[in-house]
Amino acid sequence: MGAQWKAKHKDLAANAKGRLFGKLAKDIMIAARHGADPAANSRLRLVVEQARKVSMPKETLDRAIKKGAGLTGETVHFEHVVYEGFAPHRVPVMVECLTDNVNRAASDMRVLFRKGQLGTSGTVSWDFDHVGMIEAEPAKKGADPELAAIEAGAQDFHPGHDEGVTVFLTDPTDLDLVSRALPAQGFTVLSSRLGYKPKNPIDPASLSAEHLEEVEAFLAALDASEDVQNVFAGLGG
Repeated sequence: MGAQWKAKHKDLAANAKGRLFGKLAKDIMIAARHGADPAANSRLRLVVEQARKVSMPKETLDRAIKKGAGLTGETVHFEHVVYEGFAPHRVPVMVECLTDNVNRAASDMRVLFRKGQLGTSGTVSWDFDHVGMIEAEPAKKGADPELAAIEAGAQDFHPGHDEGVTVFLTDPTDLDLVSRALPAQGFTVLSSRLGYKPKNPIDPASLSAEHLEEVEAFLAALDASEDVQNVFAGLGG
């Protein structure tokens, strides 16, 4: 029984890594439209560094760069679509999709949101701020995130999910500017993207364990969808 559980656990981990590689490959292809050389394309360089950190195979990485840059003769076309609505127990959710088939994405969202409530444009977006999100870690001992945020022009900062990582929040138009300014303040940028920050996050402690589990299962199902790139939920913590 134990061996079977371990095998299942390995499969789940492999599936999660496969989904992560798929999302990163899309980001790489989109970034590579502005040039296939990471040294001359800061957006591509950041995504490539993310891909290497999670051990994306070099062959997969190179193929995504060439495909995005148009070096393979293939046409790459992804549409950016945002869906909004509620997870179970009225937790607001913003879902970003990058898809080559808008009809498929819309159909999948309708199915997935049966356990919640799919809204229309404006249903919950008013309760989120559209911001730049930069994950960074100290490049030297004693680097001060508060001072770095002030000097680099970030609006705010908070601890990231991973130990030692700080998330710097910026105005959407300042994302690249702050990303380039942080290294001089002693921080190494790990990722840089636009996202949605809840204005009035729901405290997970206000939900019962059963309800919180239902919300997390709903969010995990969204994240596992082929066309979903990012999921932002109105949960604190």
